[in-house]
Amino acid sequence: MSSTTPVSNAPQAFWRDPALPFVESRRASQSRACYKPHHHPSFSIGAVDGGHSVFTGAEAGPVRLSPGALVFVPAERVHACNPAPDAAWSYQILHLDASWLQALREEYVDPASMANEPVRIVNDPARYARFCQLNALLFSQAEAADKEASLIAFIGDLDSQQGLHICAPAVPTQLARQIRPALDCLRTSPCASIPLDQLADLAGMGRYQTIRAFRKVTGMAPHAWQLNHRINLAKQQLRGPDGIAAVAQQLGFADQAHFQRVFKAHTGVTPGCFRKAH
Repeated sequence: MSSTTPVSNAPQAFWRDPALPFVESRRASQSRACYKPHHHPSFSIGAVDGGHSVFTGAEAGPVRLSPGALVFVPAERVHACNPAPDAAWSYQILHLDASWLQALREEYVDPASMANEPVRIVNDPARYARFCQLNALLFSQAEAADKEASLIAFIGDLDSQQGLHICAPAVPTQLARQIRPALDCLRTSPCASIPLDQLADLAGMGRYQTIRAFRKVTGMAPHAWQLNHRINLAKQQLRGPDGIAAVAQQLGFADQAHFQRVFKAHTGVTPGCFRKAH
């Protein structure tokens, strides 16, 4: 049985099934929620159903999205997609486990071709209609095997679709290697308040150079990256038995209200809404 949140003209709907742990889906209707630039460990596929939105994460500047657009965002790619100013929009989004997706693709694609995968924006009515059919199937009471087969077929077919490519900025290998000790420090101590000069020492750089290097390698300044990492951890923990206040405390937030503000800024929903859906 799918763990679909029952909805009827609701602004938010979530779908997740323990039988298919590598995929989850979300629908939003007439949303005005805005996201901070963020990244997540999953590969995401979004669709614009109504209204206009603005995708940020391209070096050339924001990209305006119209109804029917599909957006494919690789894991760990910093981005945001928000409604046009003073407007609302409706959208759907799938999150795919990155390891599962890589294993699937290795069945039919040369792994080397997947390195530094770009964001892709596809405007094709037929592809959009097929995405909507897939998501409707996921939200339905169909058998898990049928849902998995449809998902795999959709991914395989869409991998050959061209569309607009937004490549990640080229990162010098030496710079990525130099910043790694500081990045590992933030990753292993997500709740610690680590001074910028300590991160700079780990990177062997000055503070200004460290900030620039982090932005070049990760797309974010050091502590913005750390905060985003904490939110990704929070999403995992909210699926467990601990209450929201406990998760907030474990991840070093000042209080539950602070946690709620930061969580919503990164995910578009409150921790309570996310927890209820999962």
